[in-house]
Formats: sequence, C-alpha cells, structure tokens
Amino acid sequence: MLADINAAPDNSVFLFHATAHNPTGIDPSLDQWKQISTAVSAKGHFVAFDMAYQGFASGDCDKDAEGFRYFVDQGHKVCLMQSMAKNFGLYGQRTGCFSMVCADADEAARVESQLKIVTRAIWSSPPLHGARVCQYILQDPELKQQWFDEVKGMADRIISMRHALKDGLKAEGSTKNWDHITDQIGMFCYSGMTPEMVDRCAEEHAIFMTRNGRISMAGVTSKNVGRIAKVMHAVTSGTN
Repeated sequence: MLADINAAPDNSVFLFHATAHNPTGIDPSLDQWKQISTAVSAKGHFVAFDMAYQGFASGDCDKDAEGFRYFVDQGHKVCLMQSMAKNFGLYGQRTGCFSMVCADADEAARVESQLKIVTRAIWSSPPLHGARVCQYILQDPELKQQWFDEVKGMADRIISMRHALKDGLKAEGSTKNWDHITDQIGMFCYSGMTPEMVDRCAEEHAIFMTRNGRISMAGVTSKNVGRIAKVMHAVTSGTN
C-alpha cells in the first residue's frame, strides 16, 4: 500500500476502509495508519474513508475509528462516508452520513453548495425514518450506551465464531494453518479456498460463499459452525 501511495501522481484520491475491511478482514494497525498518513501528506493526496462497519471489528466504536481520527488530528482534509445499515440494523433504510473536513467556514460553505448540487441529482429528498432512528438513539445517553453494548455483543459473537471455526477445523484433523481466520476481523473472512473448493462447498454440501473464498462470518452460528468446519476440511484436504 505504501508503495502504491508513493507511486501515485501527486494529489491523487485514495479510498480507504476505516475499519473491518471488506472483503479481507485485514486492517492497518494504528502505527501503520501513521505511516500511511505520512505518505499521503508527502504526496498531497486526498483521502476518502468508507466506514460501513464501525464497532464490528473490535466491538469498540471508538477504537474502530482511531485510524480516521488520527488523519483528522494530523490536519488532513478528508471525507467520511458512514453507513448505518449494518451497525444499526437499518438495511432497508440504507441510512448513512457523509462528512467533509474543511479548512474554514468559507471552504465549508463552498463544499456544501457543491454537495447539494450532486445530491439533488441523485436522491433529491432522502427518507428520514432511518436517520431519525439514529438521531433518537445517539442523542439519548442511556440508549446510546445500550447501542454500544449491543454492537459489542455482535462483534464478540463474530469473534467467538472465528475461534470456533478454527478450532473445528483442527478437531476435524486439518493440518493447515488457519490462523488467518482469527487474525482477521469484522464481518468477513478470506478463507484461502480456491473457486473450485467453493464450488464443491455449494454443489455437494449446500454451503455458499463468494468464489474468492470470502466467508460472511455473520452467517456462522453455534449451530452450523461444526458442519462448516467439516465441509471446509473435506474440500481443502481433497476428501469426500
């Protein structure tokens, strides 16, 4: 990533996932974010952050935002695109928030006028229901804490399923290194399985994932993790 940042033309635009990277489940550490920030500054690049899974990586909404917040603290003029579809359970509403960091009030006014032109052509008047749900929860300290706790509960469940899947593969007799399952974070896992292995999972065992081997960890439960581990071992070891 650093090589690409340095090789790009000055004043390029980079899109980063702020947390719980989709599809790999691999995020930069805070020290790595600092290196990325330095490289971006040196080249005069502009950064847009996509934050669709805040809280789903570590279970801590503040920790999941530390990379983005570091960029802001360092003076980067960034934009942030947040989705509340996942962490607020508002899939049908597709609720989100777009934020732009500007140098001063004058620049903010000019940016806002351009954004109004763009948004007018895309959706004109967005639905309010989902936004009001988020506003109601976040403005009430008690409800906000309850939401933090529930997001952590979901993240912890996914983390526990990662460990259960790795342990299940070992229990089935797999001798492959599955550490990446627990090293990765967030909703998705790059399993390392080939497209052909994924096809076998689907055709022979009715277990479905994208052909690049990406598993949706939110779909792994205490009831099906044993069967998933058994099938993954079968297709990765070449057994029936």
